[in-house]
Amino acid sequence: MRFGRITLTPAVVVALLACAAPASARHGAEGPLVIGHRGAAGYLPDHTLRGYALAIKLGADYVEPDLISTKDGELIARHDPNISDDTNVSEHPEFASRMRTMMIDGTEEEGWFASDFTLQEIKTLRAVQPFAERPQQFNGQFQIPTFQEVIDLVKRESKRRHRPIGIYPQTEYPTFHRDLGLPLERKLATALNRAGLGRRHSPVFIQSFEPSSLKQLNRMTNVRLVQLIDANDVNPDGSLDYAGRDGRPYDWTVSGDPSLTSRTFGFFATNAGLNEIATYADGIGPWKRYIVSTEAVDSNHDGTVGDENSDGLIDEADRRLLPPTSLIRRAHRRGLFVHTWTFRDESRRLAADYDGDPINEYLQFFRLGIDAVFSDFTDTAVEARRSFAHDGG
Repeated sequence: MRFGRITLTPAVVVALLACAAPASARHGAEGPLVIGHRGAAGYLPDHTLRGYALAIKLGADYVEPDLISTKDGELIARHDPNISDDTNVSEHPEFASRMRTMMIDGTEEEGWFASDFTLQEIKTLRAVQPFAERPQQFNGQFQIPTFQEVIDLVKRESKRRHRPIGIYPQTEYPTFHRDLGLPLERKLATALNRAGLGRRHSPVFIQSFEPSSLKQLNRMTNVRLVQLIDANDVNPDGSLDYAGRDGRPYDWTVSGDPSLTSRTFGFFATNAGLNEIATYADGIGPWKRYIVSTEAVDSNHDGTVGDENSDGLIDEADRRLLPPTSLIRRAHRRGLFVHTWTFRDESRRLAADYDGDPINEYLQFFRLGIDAVFSDFTDTAVEARRSFAHDGG
């Protein structure tokens, strides 16, 4: 783990949380914006105030709270309605009976769901690291924050550090929440307006996978809106797989409109799709494989395609890069900015061409003209941006 020449061990993470921030890029002035994905997810459990604070200390321009609702209608920062994997709810015997099965965007899931808990009950839980290969030492230490607490933190840190720090909320599973009678959009817009962050040039972006959520928000707020673009997976030849619930916005799936149910997220990467997005949003947030995809090839020439680096695993490190697409250029022509996700340091998540160095991945996307990156490792993103600026882009 890197921060300049410092190795970010758990002890160093703790020290960083207690000390002044190092010098950092000024709100994208040196290059693309750096967004702290779920806080500082590479080092601390997702969506905690300490994680957002660490991302800011490491130089993030924006921090990203994914938003879901509690039973009593409070917005909290969690990635999924099912809180089984990123909280310690399973360790609370008083909530054992709350475990159940729910349909989440057409998929049956078992677990504990935030919509079955009041905010007071959520506050008794603590966050845990969902990735087994990442530090587990901080599990059980940090509360689940409300959206208002994230806003308050960002405003305090902006004032303290004399630089604008932005907030990048996402409406998670909006149709699911709407069907429960817990819609997210009005509460989100109201919270931003109350905080003085509802203006066009406020340091805020709102993102969603569901166009209907963004269209509602377009009528409620003046802040910039971002259409997220997903896919299920990458096929061996590098084409994108749209099977399963990640293949299209769920509001399209349940719309009953054949013109929508026949589409996938891939429509948004076409010129017609970009033109449509431009009618209700200001930018796109495509998965990075829409910009640079990878293919499975027999790079070690053993006659099979699979574990090409002989590490016993078949993952991204066994795949090779394909030529970049024209998506960034075509989006820019339509006045849409492009923010892509998610950048991670682990070598198994890096295509073989990057030689195990995450900086190489950032630099490729920076040179392609990307406007912002979501990163689990803010320090690496900022280091790459400095390198990009130093080399003259």
